[in-house]
Amino acid sequence: MQYNNQNNYENERPMVHKIKKKKKKKLRRLIIIELLVIIILIPVAYIYFQLGRIPRQSLDLDNIQVNDIDLDALKGYRNIAVFGVDSRANDLKKNTRSDSIMIVSINKKTKDIKVCSIYRDTYVHIKDHGYTKINHAYAYGGPELAINTINENFDLDITDFVTVNFSAVTNVVDLLGGITLDIQKDELKHVNNYTRDVARINGTDYTYLKKAGKQTVDGTQATAYCRVRYTAGGDFTRAERQRTVMTQIFNKAKKSSIPTMIKLANKMIPQIYTSLSNTEMLSLGKDIFFYDMKDQNGFPFDKKTKKINGVSYVLADSLSSNVSKLHEFLFKQENYEPSKTVQNYSAEIANR
Repeated sequence: MQYNNQNNYENERPMVHKIKKKKKKKLRRLIIIELLVIIILIPVAYIYFQLGRIPRQSLDLDNIQVNDIDLDALKGYRNIAVFGVDSRANDLKKNTRSDSIMIVSINKKTKDIKVCSIYRDTYVHIKDHGYTKINHAYAYGGPELAINTINENFDLDITDFVTVNFSAVTNVVDLLGGITLDIQKDELKHVNNYTRDVARINGTDYTYLKKAGKQTVDGTQATAYCRVRYTAGGDFTRAERQRTVMTQIFNKAKKSSIPTMIKLANKMIPQIYTSLSNTEMLSLGKDIFFYDMKDQNGFPFDKKTKKINGVSYVLADSLSSNVSKLHEFLFKQENYEPSKTVQNYSAEIANR
């Protein structure tokens, strides 16, 4: 009997050894998974903490009008107003005209992004201020009035904004190691002139571009490129350059490492002002690798430059027809019929 017990013990030893080995393996696996989770969570937590430093404004939605439109047709899109201001005092809240106005529309399902600039001299109606240039709205009432003006005149449903100081472009491009731009011959002289000015304002060194053509530019040169307006097309091609730089930055950022993204956040945070919460920004940021910058354009699509009472404005050939084209461009709404509000503004602008 003793022999049998001994024999059973000898048989069980390999099994016990196997079970212990499996447990150790499982434990090692759990430790590795936990370490990976910690490694992932540390930068996320750090970024979340840094995002908390961004100046924010909670918008009073009672002050932001949405016209009588079919909101269901826009439910599949996240629309955000992006304002670029040129403030040497870094005043991002108001008292400064928005040098750049863009509507960024994200298709929630496909992750496609479309960007539409609104030319800053576009003649629109601003609540309590009458008809004037759209970039005045930000100076009069900050992002709240600027968003209200966009919604009222273009039948949109925007309730969020991001304001960026133009000097941030310099920092971001440099941290990304430069971006590629195709400098035209008629742009070269003006880019170099603005490069000197941008460097002086930001207190940075600068290098002149030696020739036109496709090349890698640094942050100072990219910011200078955004400012050029003295070539054919004037402010229209200037807005196009700004969209080009934005696209190049976006595409380069998508390929960046986490340490680079953290450095970008640190540089950008003091020069951003937004209504988006930390959670919303992280929610948008987590999909950055899936976003695709699909198309870009400028509003009005059909336009002319004319003077009213001696002041030069950009006028839509017809505000109503251009709003229809805007909805087709952003949301694929064919034969869109603008609201009564837009039709009334369109008629008034035509009379003026």
